[in-house]
Formats: sequence, structure tokens, C-alpha cells
Amino acid sequence: MIERREPSSSDVLIEIDYCGVCHTDLHFVNNDWGITEYPVVPGHEIVGRITEVGTDVSRFQVGDLAAIGCMVNSCGDCQSCLDGNEQYCLKGFTATYNSPIEDPGGLTFGGYSQRIVADQSFVLKMPENLEITGTAPLLCAGITTYSPLQHWSVNAGMKVGVVGLGGLGHMGVKFAHAMGAHTVMITTTPDKGKDAKSLGADEILISTDASAMSKEAGEFDFILNTIPVDHKVDPYLDLLKVDGTMCVVGAIEPLNQVNAAQLMFGRKKLAGSLIGGIQQTQEMLNFCGEHNIISDVEVIRMDQIQDAFERLVKSDVKYRFVIDMKTLATV
Repeated sequence: MIERREPSSSDVLIEIDYCGVCHTDLHFVNNDWGITEYPVVPGHEIVGRITEVGTDVSRFQVGDLAAIGCMVNSCGDCQSCLDGNEQYCLKGFTATYNSPIEDPGGLTFGGYSQRIVADQSFVLKMPENLEITGTAPLLCAGITTYSPLQHWSVNAGMKVGVVGLGGLGHMGVKFAHAMGAHTVMITTTPDKGKDAKSLGADEILISTDASAMSKEAGEFDFILNTIPVDHKVDPYLDLLKVDGTMCVVGAIEPLNQVNAAQLMFGRKKLAGSLIGGIQQTQEMLNFCGEHNIISDVEVIRMDQIQDAFERLVKSDVKYRFVIDMKTLATV
């Protein structure tokens, strides 16, 4: 059992209905990055109903459908926080799980649990019209892909590529399509073409087809790169127009083969992006409500999580796992 703090005057208590499963959860469970503090309770894609509000809470009331993403606090004073970019807090944001905190246990505990307490300023309003089972991954996969598309002003008239059709990529396709862009799914797997088109892709580009890649050289305004490991980026940089941008959101590790000449000859940009601030995340959720966008998910019980982790390693899911915490919650 874990213990939550008693709600303060600015806190809300959420009874968790669903929690998404992110690959980050598996990395923390296995201590793949060498930073895990045990015990670890993962889960930063949280959706549920508010059952208690503090006396100073004005944005929420009991019964509201609410959500918590990857952060539950930040310093609030640095320029990033003042600009609404809490994800880039210069002192480091407080993650939804495994961050030091003065709460019982000394660490934040995530959404693989029955309830969570958080300050209202880091709690989000979830549109009631969306199918709830597909909403949890919006808090991570959703904002991770929406944020760069919004930041680089993707819109109608632009040609946008999404590299990789997985948990992130399938959301990138949905968002780019909804923003009006001509959306191209870029993949090594021709079999994914049918799925990509059902998600909103206008075209499929097979990155291992040299002839097809050559024909598309210099055609793309923006490319969202969701590949989760080190890889050669030069084939994708060749696709960009002059002043085009490729944003990396998948590989949290060194990219060892970047040719600066490709950036110089075309004034191209290779960028990165990390989730989004609270205001932008709420904007993303509202956008999803307006366009009826949710993640494609497979719902599991909590006692199926080990099998889900094993399948996650094999990319054996379309496209995110979500835990039904009402059926079986163990902590």
C-alpha cells in the first residue's frame, strides 16, 4: 500500500478510472536510465473523477472529469515557468512519479493506483464528449506530438511527414490531419499503410524505397520524427524544404550521425520537443474534444501489466495500453 497526503486547500483528490501505459514506465521499472528510486509506482497518463476539493480550489468541483499528465509541480518562478513552459522548468519540474517530494514515502507516486492528490494548477479538465478509454494517452503521447505541431504552426497548405507509426506516431498523424496539413506517414513497413490512412494519412512514403524518397526530396515543410532510438537522420533531412524543420520527439539519447552540411545547405533545422506546458496541454485536450480525437488503445487490467510490458518491448500493441483501474487496482 502507498499513502497519499491529505488534500490541502489548493489540492484536488482524483479517483483514477484509467491510466495509460508509457514506455517510460517500463524504463523506470527496470531502472534502464539509472535514476529510479524504489519503490516506484508508474503512470503519468491519468484520467478520473474528482471526489474532493480544497477550500481554495476554484477551477474544479466534485464530480468533474479531470486528468493529470507528466508533471504535478514546478518552481513557478523561472522564466520557463512564467512563460507557461513548465516542462522546461530551469530547476526541474516535479514528475508525476519518482520525484522527491515531502509527501508520505518521500516520492511522487503515479497513476497505477486508486487515487491521486495534486495541486489544482497541474490538473486538467477532460472534455466529457470523448470516449474515456482512449483519453489517458493524450496526457503523454498526445501532448508530445501536439506541442511541436502547434509550436511550428502546422496548418492547411503545409506538407507534413510523421516518421514511425507507433504510440506517438499514430497521434501525430491524427493531429496533423486535423490541423489541415497534407499528412504523409513515413515508415519502413508497407503493411502499416492501411492503418496510417485510416488514421488520417494522405500518403504513405516507404523510407527504404530510395526512388520514392528521392522523388520527395525538398518537399516537406515539417517532419515529426517519433523513432525511439538512435538512427540516421540524413534520409529525412533530405526531404525538407529550404527552412524546413524536423523535430525529434522519440529518441531520448544521442543521435550519432548528423551531417551539419545538410542543415547548412537549405537552412534546415533539426529540433527537439518535450511534452507541453499546462496551458498548452489543456489547449490540446480542448482541440481533441472539438475534433473527436482519442488514442487507439487496448484496455487491460492491472494484473495484466507484466504481459503488457513484455508486449510493449515487442511493439505488439495498437497503439497504447490503458489500464482500467476500476476493475482491479492493487495499490
